Amino acid sequence: MMKNKSFYIFLITAMFYGCNQPFNISHERIVQADLEPENWMAHGRTFDEQRFSPLNQIDSKNIQDLGIDWYFTTDTNRGHEASPIVVDGVMFLTSAWSVVYALDATNGEMLWKYDPLVPKEWGYNACCDVVNRGVAVSKGKVVFGTIDGRLIALDAKSGSVLWESLTIDKSRPYTITGAPRIVKDKVIIGNGGAELGVRGYVSAYDLDLGNMIWRFYTVPGDPSHDFENPILEEAVKTWKGGKWWEVGGGGTVWDSMAYDPELDLLYIGVGNGSPWNRYIRSPGGGDNWFLSSIVALKPDTGEYVWHYQTTPGDTWDYTATQHMILADIKIDNEIKKVIMQAPKNGFFYVIDRTNGSFISAKNYVPVNWATHIDPISGRPIENPEKNYENRVVEEITPGPLGGHNWQPMSYSPNTGLVYIPAQELFFNYGDDNNFVYNKNTWNTGIDINATVPPKSQEELNELLNAIKGHLSAWDPSAQQEVWRSSYDWPWNGGVLSTAGNLVFQGTTEGKFIAYKADNGEKLWEIDLQNGIGAPPISYSINGEQYIAVMVGYGGAYALTAGVPPVHSGGNINGRIVSLKLGSNNQLPEPKSYAEMTEPPASNADMATIARGEFEYHEHCQFCHGAGAVGGGVIPDLQQMTELTHKTFLGIVLGGAHKDKGMVSFKEMISEEQAEDIHAYLIDQANKTYTLLHQSN
Repeated sequence: MMKNKSFYIFLITAMFYGCNQPFNISHERIVQADLEPENWMAHGRTFDEQRFSPLNQIDSKNIQDLGIDWYFTTDTNRGHEASPIVVDGVMFLTSAWSVVYALDATNGEMLWKYDPLVPKEWGYNACCDVVNRGVAVSKGKVVFGTIDGRLIALDAKSGSVLWESLTIDKSRPYTITGAPRIVKDKVIIGNGGAELGVRGYVSAYDLDLGNMIWRFYTVPGDPSHDFENPILEEAVKTWKGGKWWEVGGGGTVWDSMAYDPELDLLYIGVGNGSPWNRYIRSPGGGDNWFLSSIVALKPDTGEYVWHYQTTPGDTWDYTATQHMILADIKIDNEIKKVIMQAPKNGFFYVIDRTNGSFISAKNYVPVNWATHIDPISGRPIENPEKNYENRVVEEITPGPLGGHNWQPMSYSPNTGLVYIPAQELFFNYGDDNNFVYNKNTWNTGIDINATVPPKSQEELNELLNAIKGHLSAWDPSAQQEVWRSSYDWPWNGGVLSTAGNLVFQGTTEGKFIAYKADNGEKLWEIDLQNGIGAPPISYSINGEQYIAVMVGYGGAYALTAGVPPVHSGGNINGRIVSLKLGSNNQLPEPKSYAEMTEPPASNADMATIARGEFEYHEHCQFCHGAGAVGGGVIPDLQQMTELTHKTFLGIVLGGAHKDKGMVSFKEMISEEQAEDIHAYLIDQANKTYTLLHQSN
């Protein structure tokens, strides 16, 4: 019955749009996306990735009438970061673990679902949660990447597999979390994994057949071998000393891309080094092309055209994979074709997208790793006081989560402003003089002792008070902030601007908020019960405008440092929520976090607990949180059940929970080390339990 109903819906939509084939999105159709503002046909709606909707039925005057029209709940509570595609009345989206859904965009009814059955143990290779940021749709195909490195094309009508290609070497810890882009007849996809140790590249696959057409490596490999790209012969001259290729070198293209049809240039954002620490990776110095760079390529061949490096010789994990926006803006009374980016390093860049020449840069959050960007060369002037070679340096800003992370910005041509989901975070960096590459764990080259959170509650509270986020409305021509809305937490969601003079953003605390785009006045707010990182979109069907956003707390901050909001991730599965004027449907009542039960007594000596603390932060904090403070996504190890305590070694060393994504660590730690970690967790749980009961 569902199949017959689904077929009827697809038939009607095809007839309505006068197409022989539903979802017949073409390259030309996306180029002219403004002729179809009712659809959201590409990741950023348009190739320029502005994330601006020309729809204006919902505006600053009637926003108070906006309410929930429908919602759809997914099958997982892990992070939800997708930007849905809406075309011809159907919404295509992904959830965690790379699961794809097709929904009726008018009511949220599921038309089909496809689960690629990612082996859960591969999730260990995902540095920053098993998220997926969405699909691309073209020529009746829905194309997406999986966390274990596959690129899959599905039939848009039925969800059946048309082709599947493995894009990675599975002997290395590659992952795919980003959404592919389709340019002409080619699917462009990158990958992640630099923290664990991989070599970055971006690839193009044939949309119809799935075979690889070209691959561009972003960092040079072993210099004793031939280079795959001619430009790498120049790039290798900027890598000096060391054997970076043994770890991988990094430079993964794990998220943002943009395309200019007029110039026929594909822009990719390139990530951090592997290891992070340049004093290990490239001890002789050098800029290390093309780490932390925007690179322009010819989309037909993958040929290098130009690059601009935001952080030469990156040693802080300052990726340039953050959202890139193309626009034509007036600078000094002249219209310039620019590409704009607010990468992790804290500076907002305006670059000439025709040739990669520097125009301007200004810090959009507090920065102390560099004093400024040289106005002539476009190079950052590093602050020698924050150089951590052979020492530990505290409170370098921004930290590795950046002044802005993956959450997309938005540009409104009506206001001329870029809306940045910014955050203020710092990090203690230390040079790991004992670094040895280990294929089974993270390979940052950072002294793990420098990253351990403070012991006292007072110091911890000071740290938490210094961490915050804000939405910044930024004038890219004047390089200055026009207005700001401040939040208590970082890791807030991506942004949408509309012709209704509105800006929408979700927050870590689960609020979905609308601001007046020109002056930042807060106009409307609703509680969606779960942290929001994903960017909203807008579409229209039968003359009614919708605002839709994926809801589901997760990602790097939630795993490594995120104190959970009032209600989030661990208790609620992810959702897509769609809102329109005049609707007032309600979400189910959220579950509350269970009160902490009394942990077993802590009987270990201080030396054992100290060893356990070190091993925990060496191996476990990346998923279970620094200081064993869980972020509400993965189970909080301070609240283990009696059964979990009894089977701790079976889980950690025996892989008893590998079907949940918890791999066996027997290749990485000994039984004694596992026991030490267990002792540390019990000690931490007792301290937290005592603190909670004292405060009550």
